[in-house]
Amino acid sequence: MENMNLSKHISGQFNAELDDIRNRVLAMGGLVERQLEQSLDALGALDADLAQRVIDGDRMVNDMEVAIDEECTRIIAKRQPAASDLRLVLAISKTITDLERIGDACAKIAKAALDKRSKNQQPLLVSIENMGRHATRLLHDTLDALARMDAEKALQLHKEDVKIDKEYEGIIRQLMTYMMADPRSIPEVLDVLWAARAVERVGDRCQNICEYIIYYVKGKDVRHVSYEEMEKDLKF
Repeated sequence: MENMNLSKHISGQFNAELDDIRNRVLAMGGLVERQLEQSLDALGALDADLAQRVIDGDRMVNDMEVAIDEECTRIIAKRQPAASDLRLVLAISKTITDLERIGDACAKIAKAALDKRSKNQQPLLVSIENMGRHATRLLHDTLDALARMDAEKALQLHKEDVKIDKEYEGIIRQLMTYMMADPRSIPEVLDVLWAARAVERVGDRCQNICEYIIYYVKGKDVRHVSYEEMEKDLKF
């Protein structure tokens, strides 16, 4: 009887630890989502103060990644999880890496708002802001799918990155036109290019997180698999 109670106690502790890292990764996601929104606001208004707050806030994102990663490592070493529990810990460990990279992207977007030369490229900044709002919605929906571990929704969101890629390609064409028309604009156009690239990478990171959700729920590694193949293999 005592052994049964001990096993139940250990199981309860383990479940609490899993719930804790799930809550912490969602809190990290919420912070990163705010960082993205604020970086785009700063870029749209060329608000240096807000941009600097985003850049300073990236340290908190980094700290959260380190803390959660350490907890994931501790759980694996101490609990030796198997099956779906192991997949959950691995999915969270991979997710926080992508969230940290989105945090880095936010800092890059904010740095463009600090660059005084960016004022000369206001029409292009509007295009980036529009693409950024699309990326923000994708991140929000991806985090929602993560909270519910909704693999079907994750599959739907996975293809949304294609739309962001197309918007990015359109901005690149605009940038090339600007540079060819006036070679003197190249330095300031390149600053805008780095911001556009940072927004595009947010979509890529969301796509990765969707793959981790599918991995946890379905036990299938769908990295480097086309959307059509994923849709064919995954039965909901």
